Amino acid sequence: MERLAGRIILLSGVSRTFVGFLAGLLAVLAQPPFGIFAAAFVSFPVLVWLIDGVAPDPGDGVLRRLMPPAAIGWSFGFGYFLGGLWWLGNALLVEADAFAWALPLTVVGLPAVLGLFYALAVVIARSLWSDGWGRIAALALGFGIAEWLRGFLFTGFPWNAIGYAAMPMPLMMQSASVVNLSTINMLAVFVFAAPALIWTGKGARAGLAIAAALFVAHVAFGFYRLAQPAPVPLQPEMTVRVVQPVIDQAKKLDDRERASIFEDHLSLTAAPVQDGAKRPDIVVWPETSIPFILTDNPDALARIADVLQDGQVLVAGAVRVEDAGAGLPPRYYNSVYVIDDRGQIVGAADKVHLVPFGEYLPFEDLLTSWGLSSVAASMPGGFSAASTRPMLTLPGGRRIYPMICYEAIFADEVDGNARLADALLNITNDAWFGDTPGPRQHFHQAQLRAVETGTPMIRAANTGISAVVDARGVLVLVLGYNYRGVLDTILPGKLPTLTNVATRSQIFWLTMGILLLVAVISRLGFNIGKN
Repeated sequence: MERLAGRIILLSGVSRTFVGFLAGLLAVLAQPPFGIFAAAFVSFPVLVWLIDGVAPDPGDGVLRRLMPPAAIGWSFGFGYFLGGLWWLGNALLVEADAFAWALPLTVVGLPAVLGLFYALAVVIARSLWSDGWGRIAALALGFGIAEWLRGFLFTGFPWNAIGYAAMPMPLMMQSASVVNLSTINMLAVFVFAAPALIWTGKGARAGLAIAAALFVAHVAFGFYRLAQPAPVPLQPEMTVRVVQPVIDQAKKLDDRERASIFEDHLSLTAAPVQDGAKRPDIVVWPETSIPFILTDNPDALARIADVLQDGQVLVAGAVRVEDAGAGLPPRYYNSVYVIDDRGQIVGAADKVHLVPFGEYLPFEDLLTSWGLSSVAASMPGGFSAASTRPMLTLPGGRRIYPMICYEAIFADEVDGNARLADALLNITNDAWFGDTPGPRQHFHQAQLRAVETGTPMIRAANTGISAVVDARGVLVLVLGYNYRGVLDTILPGKLPTLTNVATRSQIFWLTMGILLLVAVISRLGFNIGKN
C-alpha cells in the first residue's frame, strides 16, 4: 500500500487528473443505492496522496500555483457528481422531442459546474497543506466550506453531500440529532481521509486516534439511541394512509388521462384496510397528484367528499392558481391542499424552494429570447415561489410541516417550526427520473430530516419511495420503487433532540475554527521545519 501511495503521489498532468476522476467516481458507491461507506475510506486517501504530489514552482504566479490543486479537486468532483447525478437526464427524456438537446448540459455540464466547489475545497486545503495530520484537518475544512456554499449559492443544490455517506443506515444517522449536516460533512471527510496517514503522514497516531474516536462515537451514539424505547404515538392516535399510485410521467402529461389518474387515486383511497388495522384518519397523496386545477372543478371536490369517510382528511399535492390582477397572467404554485370529508379545502401550503429550469426559468426574459424554456413551460412563467412555509393544521389540531419534492434535501432550510409539528410531510413525484439511483438518494436525504428534528415523517411519492419514518429515521412501513399500493399505520411519536438549530450552527462554526487552527499550526510547523 505504501508503494501504491508513492505512485499516486508521483503522478502528474493528465494521469493525476484521471486518477482524481476515478477517485470521485469511486466515492459515489458510498451514496444510495449502494451505501458502501467503506468506498470513501479509499477515495479520500487517494485524494490526499494526489494533493501530496502537488509541488508548484515558487516562481509561479498565484494563478499558476492554484491550477494543479484546483484541477485535482475539480476532477474528483466531476467524477463524483457525474457518477451520482447522471440520472437527472432521464427527466429530459420524458419529453425528448422538446428537451433531449439539453441532455449533455444536464448529464455532463452540471457535474462540471458542481466540480468547481470541490476545486475550491482542494485549493483551500492545499493552501494550508503540511506533511502531518494537520493536512487531513485542512482537507476537512476545505470540504466543509465547499459543501456549506453548495447549500445556498445559485439557489443551492446540496444533493449527495459527503456527510450522507457517513449515514447509510439508522444506526449511523443518530449524530444528526446533535450536530447539523454541515458539521457532519467536515468530520466525515476527516475520518474518511485519515487512512492516508498510515503510509504517508507524520503524527499518524494522533490523526488516526482522533478519526477512530469520532467514528466510534458516531456508531456508539447510534447504538445508544436505537436501544432506547421506540417513540410512543401521540394521543389520541392518528392513523395515516399513504397512497402510491405508480403513474408513468408521460401519462401524467397527457391531458386525456387526467380523469383516469384522478380515479386511480380515489380507488386507492377507498381501498379496505387490512384485517385488524384501524381506519385511516388522514390520507396522503403525492406531489401534483390532482391532475387539474382543483378550485376550477367543484365536481372533483364532490368526488373526494364521496370517497372520504366521516372525519377523514385528504392531504394532496396539486397545482394552485392565483389571480395576479388585471392584465397580468395568473400565478401558479406547486402546492399541497388539506381537504376535509365535506370536500372543503381547509388548508394549503405552497412550495418555497423551486427547481431552477424545472419549475421556473432563471433570467426568463433573456433565456426565452434565446428560445429556451423550463420543463414547466405549459404554465406561463412556470411556477411562482411562496415567501413563507406555513404549518398545515388538520381538523382536530394536529400540525404538519410540509416539504414539497426536493425541498427535503435542504437541511438548513428546515427551520425551528419543524420541531413544533406532529409530523413532517414530504410529497414528491420521482417518476421523472425512472428506476435509477435518483429516487433512492432523494429518499435517503429526506429520511435524515426526521432524525434531525426528532419528528416522524410521512412521505408520499408517485412511483416511490413512499414511507412512514419514525423520529430516529427507522422505517415503520415502506413501499419501494414501482410498487403500487397503500401504507396504513399509526403515526409514530416525537423524540427530544439534544440541541436546537441555533446550537448546531454554533457547533458548526466552532468545529470549523478548530480545524482551521489545527491546519494553521501544522502548516506553520511544516514551514519552520523546511526552513
